[in-house]
Amino acid sequence: MRFKHREEQLLVRDTVRAFARTRIVPNARAWSEAGKFPLELLPELAGLGLTGLGVPADLGGAALDALTTALVMEELGAADGSVALSLGAHNSLCIGHLLIAANDEQKRRWLPPLAAGTHLGAWALTEPGSGSDASAARATATRDGDGWVLDGQKQFITNGSLAGFAVIVVRTGERELSAFGVARGMPGFSAGKPEDKMGLRASDTSSLILEHCRVSDADRIGTLGRAFDDVKRVLDRGRIGIGALSIGLGRASLETATAYAKERRQFGRAIAEFQMVGFKLARAATELDAARLLVHRAAARADAGKPFSVAASMAKLYASEAATRAADASLQVLGGYGYLRDHPIERHLRDVRLMEIGEGTSEVQRIVIARSLVRAS
Repeated sequence: MRFKHREEQLLVRDTVRAFARTRIVPNARAWSEAGKFPLELLPELAGLGLTGLGVPADLGGAALDALTTALVMEELGAADGSVALSLGAHNSLCIGHLLIAANDEQKRRWLPPLAAGTHLGAWALTEPGSGSDASAARATATRDGDGWVLDGQKQFITNGSLAGFAVIVVRTGERELSAFGVARGMPGFSAGKPEDKMGLRASDTSSLILEHCRVSDADRIGTLGRAFDDVKRVLDRGRIGIGALSIGLGRASLETATAYAKERRQFGRAIAEFQMVGFKLARAATELDAARLLVHRAAARADAGKPFSVAASMAKLYASEAATRAADASLQVLGGYGYLRDHPIERHLRDVRLMEIGEGTSEVQRIVIARSLVRAS
């Protein structure tokens, strides 16, 4: 749904913020150290509608528009990048693909349990040998009577070893991609061990392995051989979410650094009074605010039914890089204390670094933007 009043959007944002500060922020470090997603939190996340952000209400979802979803993702990012990323992959990628390309029967079958948080969803596109060039996928689906047999491996899949359901994109022809819905526990479908990552350590990342996994043609999502078009649309919306998540991470770092700078005294006064420190904070605040405007512009265009692919790339590119700069500058403000795990900034800096890679690298975003300029000239 599209909210008619800004007050409604802010109420959703504030509700998520209050929950995040109470239930997520105090536990984020422990979850990161344990390296495991807190599945025990899933019922609470579902109770707030956070496991079905864009799912229609008649299918059990919160039916949020893109702008409200961006507000939610920023709050989750400010609380814990790991929880935010896992929910982002569940909502924007897995559910997002179903909303774009699934038929009515598939939506009725797959969306309610995902929206209810019965299980997490995953979206499997990347492979060991294909990242930015998604059309070079090697995993295949081969016709077998009235069904399909899936073979291959997917890599770096968020929620991979936890998901109860995954949308898997495979090759069905020469540089032709098709998508299939595959449930956890199906014969021939398994997950590799979780990856040991630099950051976002409480967000599960693993490979998915397909070994003669047989699925029905009723599990095929969208038009045969045309999934690449759907993938691009999924990534466009996902980039809005990653941009918002990035802002949240940068904002959390900035808030920590600002509070520290007001309390920390050197040479007889608070370091916030020193111009060099103040300028670092000012630059971070300005860039994050500019990033937020770019993200909200892209979301507003999506909600209005206007083209938003380039706007999403601009938003994701600028927000991810601005957030990295904000986290880095904030750590510098804290000095040696910022390098310690007693303060969250070192985790923010490790977490935010992935934002320049996931949902299309910064280099890919620049290509998208540059190509749009050439076409327009």
